[in-house]
Formats: sequence, C-alpha cells, structure tokens
Amino acid sequence: MDAGAVATLMVLGLTEQKAKETVKNEQLTTVLVTIANQAIKECNGAQGVDRELGKLLYVLATKLPKQFHCHLPLLTSYLTSRKLDQEAKLLAAIKFVQNCVGNFVDVAALEAACGVGVVVTQDQIESAVSSIIQSRKPEILKHRYKFNIGPLLAEARLNLMWADNKKIKEEFDLQVIMLLGPKTEEDLAKPAKAPKQNNPVEKNDKNVPQEKKAALCNGAAEADQVLSGVSMLDLLRNAPFHKPGENHKSEGYVITPNTHNLLQQHLKLTGGQVRTRFPPEPNGILHIGHAKAININFGYAAAHGGSCYLRYDDTNPEKEEEKFFIGIRDMVEWLGYKPSAVTHSSDYFQQLYEWAVQLIQQDLAYVCHQRPEEVRGRDPPPSPWRERPSHESLKLFQDMKHGKFDEGEATLRLKLTLEEGKVDPVAYRIKYVAHHRTGDTWCIYPTYDYTHCLCDSIEHITHSLCTKEFQSRRSSYYWLCNALNIYCPVQWEYGRLNMHHTVVSKRKIAKLIDSGIVRDWDDPRLFTLTALRRRGFPAEAINRFCASLGLTGAQITIHPDALEASVRDVLNSSAHRTMVVLEPVRVELTNLPADAPSSISVPNIPGNEAAGSHQVAFGPVIFIDGSDFREVDERGYRRLTPTQSVGLRHGGYVITVSEVIKEHGKVTIIKATCAAISTNNKPKAFIHWVARPVVCEVRLYDRLFIHESPEDPSVVPDGFLSDINEHSLTVVTDAVADQSIVGSTPFTSFQFERVGFFSVDPDSTNEKLVLNRTVGLKEDKGKN
Repeated sequence: MDAGAVATLMVLGLTEQKAKETVKNEQLTTVLVTIANQAIKECNGAQGVDRELGKLLYVLATKLPKQFHCHLPLLTSYLTSRKLDQEAKLLAAIKFVQNCVGNFVDVAALEAACGVGVVVTQDQIESAVSSIIQSRKPEILKHRYKFNIGPLLAEARLNLMWADNKKIKEEFDLQVIMLLGPKTEEDLAKPAKAPKQNNPVEKNDKNVPQEKKAALCNGAAEADQVLSGVSMLDLLRNAPFHKPGENHKSEGYVITPNTHNLLQQHLKLTGGQVRTRFPPEPNGILHIGHAKAININFGYAAAHGGSCYLRYDDTNPEKEEEKFFIGIRDMVEWLGYKPSAVTHSSDYFQQLYEWAVQLIQQDLAYVCHQRPEEVRGRDPPPSPWRERPSHESLKLFQDMKHGKFDEGEATLRLKLTLEEGKVDPVAYRIKYVAHHRTGDTWCIYPTYDYTHCLCDSIEHITHSLCTKEFQSRRSSYYWLCNALNIYCPVQWEYGRLNMHHTVVSKRKIAKLIDSGIVRDWDDPRLFTLTALRRRGFPAEAINRFCASLGLTGAQITIHPDALEASVRDVLNSSAHRTMVVLEPVRVELTNLPADAPSSISVPNIPGNEAAGSHQVAFGPVIFIDGSDFREVDERGYRRLTPTQSVGLRHGGYVITVSEVIKEHGKVTIIKATCAAISTNNKPKAFIHWVARPVVCEVRLYDRLFIHESPEDPSVVPDGFLSDINEHSLTVVTDAVADQSIVGSTPFTSFQFERVGFFSVDPDSTNEKLVLNRTVGLKEDKGKN
C-alpha cells in the first residue's frame, strides 16, 4: 500500500480507513492524488485545503467521466480559487465541459453556466422561502408538521439555483416553526398505518375501471399493465442511460476528433429519438433469458417514445432455419411488442466487406492461416502472420472471398486485444454453405465480434443493450467504430437471467429432442418461450416477472417457483373457472328432486361480474374425483366417506353415501342421497364434480431435471442427460370435464377448481380436448 497516496487522500478529508480502502481503486486514486497535489500547490500547502474544498475535489474526481479528464486541471483551479464554492456549481461545470468540443472551453460561457460570482443573499433566501410557504399556507396549517416539505424545498432550490442548500433548509425550518409554533403531542404521534390494499380484480373493487378488469380477463399481455409493483416501462423510464446524442458523456466512451460531428449527423437522422434493437441468432428458439432481453430492448424504446428493431444476426448459415426466423418474431409479438423494423445482418454484408477492406488498408486487420484448433483456449500462440504487409493481406482477403481457400485455411483477424485477454479476434471466416437470403453470393461470413457494433452503427442505434458477458467486447465495439470513423453507439450491459432446473443451450435442447426426452422446442417442460406459451404461461406474467428482477448488472439464477408465482397471480385474475375431474368416480344421487335444475349458473371468475358466467350441467348422475372419497375415515380428512357428508361446489346440495359398489376391489359407483344446504345442514367441505361430461386428455408436467443445476458436473457428474426426472410428464387420458370448455381454442387458460391452472394444447381436436397443467394452486388441497 502506498503510504504517500494515503496521506495525500487524507488531505482531502478522508479518514485513514477510508483512504486505505480508496487506494485499492488505482484508477480513482490516480485522479484524486493528481488533483489533490494541484490543490495543495495552489492553496500554498495542505493546510489551505479545508474540509469543504476536499469534499468538492472528491466529487470532481468521482463525477467527471474519464474521457473528460483533460478538463481536470481547469476545474480544480476553479475549486481552489473558490469560484466554484458549492456542489451545485461544480456539477453544472462538469455538465458544461461534457458538451465542449475537444479540449477548448469557453471560459466566459462556463462561468455563466455554473454561477461563478453569483452570490445569493440571506434576504433573497428569506423572501423566496416566505413566498413559497404563503402559497401553500392553508395546506401547511391543516397538516401541520405532517405536511411534506420536500417538494417546497425542491422548488426553492430551483428558484435559488446558486444558494446554499443548507441555508435554504434552515430558513424553511425557521419559518415553519414561526407559522405553526412548537410541536404538540398530536404532531409527535406516529401516523396510522394505511390499510392493506387487496387485489382489485380478486375483490371486485368498484374503483377498478371496468376496461382494466376486462383486459385482465382476456389475458392482455401489455408490458405496462401491472397491478402491483413496478412495470417494465416504469422501470426503464428511470434507467440510468444517456440521452440520445449524449453518447460521449457515458463512462468509458472513446472520444475522437470527429465524435461531435458524427453525433450531430446522428441526431439529424434520428430526430433525437431513442433507438434500440433486439438481435437474436436465428438458429434456435428463444428462451426465458431472451424474454428479459426483449423486455429491456423493446421496453426501453417504448418507455421513451422511441423505436426498436428486430435484427436477425444471420451470420452463420450452417444452423439457420426458416422456422427459427418465424418463431422468434412470433415470440416478440406474443410478449406484446411490435418491431419498428425487421432487419438482418445479411442486409449489410457488402458494407461490412468494404469496411473490412478499409481496416486492412489501415493495417488494422490481417489475414491469418492459424487453424481454429491452434487459437482456441487460453494463451494461444501469437500469429506469425500479424505483421504481413497490408497489400498482401488485401490480396489474400479477396482470395478468401473468391473461394480460393478451404474452410479453416484462412481468417481475417483484427489487431486488438479484448478486456478478457483474447488477442486479435476473428472478423471473417470461410464457410461453403449457402445462405438462406444471399444464396451462394458469399463464402466468407463476418463474426459476431465484427458484425454487432457495425450493424448498430449502420442502423443508428442509440443504446446497444446486451447481457453482462459482452462487457469484455465493449473495447472492440468502440475500437471498430472509431477505427472506421463512423457513428459509435453506446453499449450498456445488464445481468443475464438464468433459471434453475433447466437448460437453455440450443445445443443441449437439441440433444434432448434427438434423444426423445422431449418432443420439440415447444415441449412444456422446457423454458423456451414457445414451450412456456404452450404450457399456458401468460405473456403478461413473463413481462411482470422480468420487471420484478429490476435492471441490475448482476447475473442471477432464479428458481422456477418465482416465475410460477407471477403466472399464478395473473391467471388468478384472468383464467375462467371450470370443473374437471382427473380420476372420475360415478355418483348416483338416488333422491334428487324431479324439479332440480338441469344446469347451474357459475361465475367465470368469482367476485368479478365483468367476467360473466357459464352454465354447468347438473343431474342425478355426477362424477367426483377419486381422491375426494375414502372408504375409511381418517383423522383430518374432511371430504366424502361412508360416515361423512360433503357439499357439492356451486350445486347447493350436501350428499351422503348410502352404498358403495366395487368391481375387482375398485370403487366404481357411489350411491348417495342429497339434501339442500341449509343453516342446519352445513358441510365441513365442498368438492368439485361434473355431470354429463366430456372426456379429455390432461397432461401433468413437473420439473424435467431432478437437480437445480443439471449442468454442474460437481452435482451431476454424468451430464445433464443423466439427470432426467422420469416423472416429469403424467398423461391422464380419461379425465372428464364440464361441457362449457368444449370448443376452446389453443392456449386458452382455465382454472380447474381445486386442482390448478391449465391451458388448451394445440394437439386438441374437435373430438377431444388436450389440456396442459400450467401451475398448481397456492392453496393446500387438503384444506378443501
């Protein structure tokens, strides 16, 4: 540890402990020591650097982005001369220099912008505070000390921009106590807690607009529609990203002599609009992690009135299929987003090639003949062809384009080193595979490292939002754009979303399909978006789940229970109720009155009149679930037994067993008597049932993998294929359902009362419905 650096930092007012912690950050320490030494010199010694000045110098070091450090000496001098004597003035100065072109600063304009020489007197503060308090005097007198003074302080600080904030606060406190007098016991009493708000749809709150209820009932998947918590759009409205055209103010952005001209051209072309893109590779189906990416990219554009492109990164013709192009767009639109434009990296192949030629001519790229296996892994040997003449590389690159090399025999590499230590990443490789859009026009294809940033530049993307693993590519992103002297967007990273009990790798899902473990990419046990839709997960629930994760840089792995809780919340207020019996047992009601109704009206969603109702068939023969009857009483069992009656849900009757008929030891028919429910005839529990039902197939899904981390060799040493849960799918072929669900279209969701949430599968036919279990109910079935 550098004792001299610690001593210098302590001059700025840092404690010894804080100084020792700070020197661990070499970059910040270098800046702090530099401006501290300048301040000591200009203040004629360390004694001239008081605590307030030290605090402002620390703010300068931490708030001024690295690319503007050329202005550190100027701003430090303004601080030591006390021309910038408060934080508000310093922050205004920092903001000003970020808009300066190059190293030139118009000093007069700077001083005007940050209040140099402006002194706000105590009389001005008193007058402004008095005026604000008088304008809100009735409300202040009504609420007394419980009145929120914060917005008034903000208004005063806005009106008195260069006043001392501490003095403004002191003046408010003084004038408020002069107006109200000392605090009374009532003023000191803690405010009563607000009553807990119930879910408005579940409780049918009359204050909830009917159109919002109807949207929920129809399963609307709007990204901004969240009844509790923060929606994705709310979250992204406050994201700490740069404004369009202010790319150069972002931390780590590289400024060149032409940056400001390029940004001005960019603003003219985009009109200052936010522009993002979602760039999936069309070689597989999107998964739950992509849902977060879709929400962030499309959501950020929507939150700021901008546009988002769907750009297919189709640079690897070997694995791209038409079904993946269609499937990707379907999922984006299913989540509720509409691309402003649909583009392809292949749209720009010619421009990308011309830029590659330019890089070779600038001696920033070269043709290399190392084989792929030679450059894999850590610390591969340096290329012996790195310093070959640019004209030679240019000739060889043209030979690559014209098919004069075999695959793997030559690549084009860029002359740079990534943050992760990877040296000279490949920009172009040879593939003798026809492209789905360009055919056989090309046999050389650009890599992601090369293509990504250049396509962003071509499309004038303002915010290149990607997951954290691409942070190590940020330097090459900026390097390429600046090397070609083209508009450079800003790359922002966020934490990737991973899920326990699953795999999302396209290669591994393909193995599951090829091994016959799952049927296809949309098998409901997977966490691809098509699989989740097929299982019955509403788009709104996925969007809400993504919003609940926030916008952090941390990589997180979530248990499926968290996603399922979001699904359950949405379906609880949107899925129509119905009764389905998975293990049917015939019950004959021997004394059902002749005038008993043949059908019963049942609400689609209890407590929500706007959702309507449906008719349920009723009659002397009904079917109940085998789990709702036991021949022998058991402690705690509250459903039907030979000695215990039970109520029929929605039916209005209590039934009592009179005879049990069995075949081969299995109960086949229960004869029972029924009586109307009354004050003196209340059952302990109610069970669901069906009459005159239709037969349907029900698929009960569970976790596909036994362990949380099936890809972890320390947990599953024999590989993920050895961790399959043999009971991940149970098919019930003879379930019986109420007739009201006949004709339901695929993906329609229902709550099977007392069972769980289910969705109509696309395998359904006119002859037989197939339903998938989406999630179970929260409630313990035993309580029913």
